[in-house]
Amino acid sequence: MTPGPPGHDLLTIALREGGDVIRLRRCTQVACRAAGLTGSPLVRLTTVVSEAGEHLLGTPGLSAHLRLEETGAVMMTVRLRWPGDRRPPATLLAAAGRLLDDSGLGSSSQDGAQELLLAQRTPVPPESLGGLAADVRGRLADGDTAADLIEALRTQNGQLLAALEESQHQQDELQRLNAELEETNAGVVALYAELAGELEETNTGVVALYAELEDKSRQLELANEYKTRFWANVSHELRSPVNSIIALARLLLDPSAEPLSDEQQQQVALVQASGSTLLALVDELLDVAKAESGRLEPHPVDVDLRPLLHQLRGTLRGTALPGVALSVPDHVQQGPLVTDEVMLTRILRNVLSNALKFTPAGSVALDVSEEGSGDDARFVFRVRDTGVGIPAAELERVFEEFYQVQGPHQRGRAGTGLGLPYARRLAELLGGTLTLDSEAGHGTTVTFRLPARLPWPVPQDATTAPDDPPHRPVPPRAPGGPTVPSEATPPGPQSPMPPVVAHVVVVDDDEAFLAVVAPLLRGLAASVTVLSDSSRAVATVESQQPDLVLLDLTMPVADGYRVHRSLAANPRTRHIPVAVLTALEADQVDGSRLPGVRAVLNKSRLTPEDVTAVLAGLPTTPGAARPHASTPTTPRAEEPR
Repeated sequence: MTPGPPGHDLLTIALREGGDVIRLRRCTQVACRAAGLTGSPLVRLTTVVSEAGEHLLGTPGLSAHLRLEETGAVMMTVRLRWPGDRRPPATLLAAAGRLLDDSGLGSSSQDGAQELLLAQRTPVPPESLGGLAADVRGRLADGDTAADLIEALRTQNGQLLAALEESQHQQDELQRLNAELEETNAGVVALYAELAGELEETNTGVVALYAELEDKSRQLELANEYKTRFWANVSHELRSPVNSIIALARLLLDPSAEPLSDEQQQQVALVQASGSTLLALVDELLDVAKAESGRLEPHPVDVDLRPLLHQLRGTLRGTALPGVALSVPDHVQQGPLVTDEVMLTRILRNVLSNALKFTPAGSVALDVSEEGSGDDARFVFRVRDTGVGIPAAELERVFEEFYQVQGPHQRGRAGTGLGLPYARRLAELLGGTLTLDSEAGHGTTVTFRLPARLPWPVPQDATTAPDDPPHRPVPPRAPGGPTVPSEATPPGPQSPMPPVVAHVVVVDDDEAFLAVVAPLLRGLAASVTVLSDSSRAVATVESQQPDLVLLDLTMPVADGYRVHRSLAANPRTRHIPVAVLTALEADQVDGSRLPGVRAVLNKSRLTPEDVTAVLAGLPTTPGAARPHASTPTTPRAEEPR
């Protein structure tokens, strides 16, 4: 037999007849009490030992060994041993597993003898094991355990009688409760029969109404599902080519690229600006859809109006028509303001852009004031212009989505009719109001009242979507023109130059984007492999063993989720880090299907600094260990740009 854990032998009993089993039970009781085992633990051990002895009695060579053993704690153990291959009943083994702290059946590889371990933990500290063993042996030697068959049977009978009395008492109580329940049920049945008739009559009309409502609900759910699919498709199908246009224009305008003529540079700049305008329109459409479905939530932060207004002034000044003065306050003495900075910026940008768009001469002025105090404190933003104005009959209609006041003022001023509806919807999400006061030919005043603090609690675990951080100023869109980059916004902190890695594999089905990302990786990777066929991705990564895989999500044949799953399952590729490139919005990316990805990068704002941050985490020493592909990573917070 395999030697047991360290301990002390207390007693060995050969089990040949029923009296030996009773003696074993009595010895076990004496030893347990000496070791501080009382109550339920003592009863469970002695009961299982007795049952095991009874089941195995008659087996030639059966013996019981009572021991104190140390296995991190002091255990009172009984080891039943016998030659041959006889096994105790499965019910006994299952009961021992439930009732005891340790149990198990084993056999010797030498002689095939069987051993059944039955053990219960004692409260004795391990350092007292030697003294306890001597004390137990003394008690056993004093004859405390002399087998007294009659006394043992009397004790067992007493226990059985007590259990029988308790069972009888419970049965009597159960019969009493059943009688009460039957009496109660008689009244309930009568009441139920009375109500059933009334309910059946009422249900006839309710069922018909419910069926109609259910049908309408299914239609609404189906329409909402189609709408969600439509916006998801619009998001990807429009953003992907627009991102490529913007990125290609950026490459052409990069100082390190081949020089362009002045005319070419101006034309490429217009292409980039128009692409940015289109991307801003797509974002606004998606935000409107999010707001309608209740998925657009504010993320409050402490807001300092001074840099926000400074950025608006710098970005919108160049969009005013000749002869129109834009006035935005330089200094604002403000109290605490806790709101969503991105939404506030977009509201003011849309209102100011709209005012500049329809003010051919004169001025557009923004002023900021505060009113009220405490919980009623509000900021009041007023934008006054000397533009064409709005007829009284149209004042509310301009807040309808896609509605535009028709007239000669529209010539040369294209738009979607989303600016003011979008601004009002954002204002309402922030707990504020946005109203118009206008007269045709005499200008317009837009008043936006904003609570100094969001009027409802915001979940503590609310996180900001990585493609729309609250601290990043949003580039404004000129009236009818392209998004204008802010020259007044200071650049973010410079990322350190990353080490040059051996090479990178890029998997994306967008040929235009591949043409953009390859030059962007120059100087960051010694070699770049681009794949437009995702079905070849795993084989290519396995053969080339790159330092990083940049993976698009939305691709035919095998999408990015499937490719990532295959890479993670392959022993030759699971160690290679993966970063995701996507035109999808953050809430459209299923992070649960991308365990271990190093980062999720948005294509519309992909810069060398973003790739630098990903590459900076890779080993540069040849042979250095790479992080395992399944290791969780913390997404890098996007820096203000």
